[in-house]
Amino acid sequence: MNPVNDSSPDNGRFDLSRRLLPGGHIQEIEELTPTSRRMRLAGPKLAGLNWRPGDHIRVRIGSMLTLRTYSVWDFDSAQGWIDLVLFDHGTPDSIGLQWAENARTGQYVTFVRDPRAVRLTGDAPWHLFAGEESAAAGFGALLRAVPAHVPVFGVHQAGTEADHIDLPRPLTRIARHGTPAASSRQLVDAVAALDLPDTPGAAYLAGEARTIQMIRTHLVNDRGWNRRAISTKPFWTPGKRGMD
Repeated sequence: MNPVNDSSPDNGRFDLSRRLLPGGHIQEIEELTPTSRRMRLAGPKLAGLNWRPGDHIRVRIGSMLTLRTYSVWDFDSAQGWIDLVLFDHGTPDSIGLQWAENARTGQYVTFVRDPRAVRLTGDAPWHLFAGEESAAAGFGALLRAVPAHVPVFGVHQAGTEADHIDLPRPLTRIARHGTPAASSRQLVDAVAALDLPDTPGAAYLAGEARTIQMIRTHLVNDRGWNRRAISTKPFWTPGKRGMD
């Protein structure tokens, strides 16, 4: 582990949001890949909170009106901590990127829970996952929850081979090597190339919004999936405020 330290203490100013919202201090920051870092939030307000795989939070950045959504990568309710994975998807003026780059241990972070969680379909005979780096944290939590005997298929796309984080269950890895993550035909083609079972399963698509739409269209139109069997979580898309 390679934590990032910050010797400056909390500024101690009264902040009503600390009293009203869940939150915790940044306890650890670990660089996972050149483009992803793990952040652990810990504190008494997080002890005893009920977390489930597929949960997301909306972190308050700068003001009560600026929120960014992050997946809960891991958690320990008894110890009172949650782990997030923050991904730099290459948008220099992104508020979320600026916050992630300036984050230091000791800082206090408040958030609201996002009710739009992605839940594992418990009775599915097999599961399909598809997305890029911003999807990896949510996939990690869901993949841990899949019983070992249940088959898993899928594609995880990253900028380069070095940008893939380790997931609890292996997915097919592909690298963009400079091609855009938005509206990614490469990711759609990789999903289309998968040899999937003939029996219906459950699919989880997350990441860039337009790419998700393209993969869902492929599953429905080309493979005959029922839309209800496909869960989606768009995290970002270029040019759309609040999703950059």
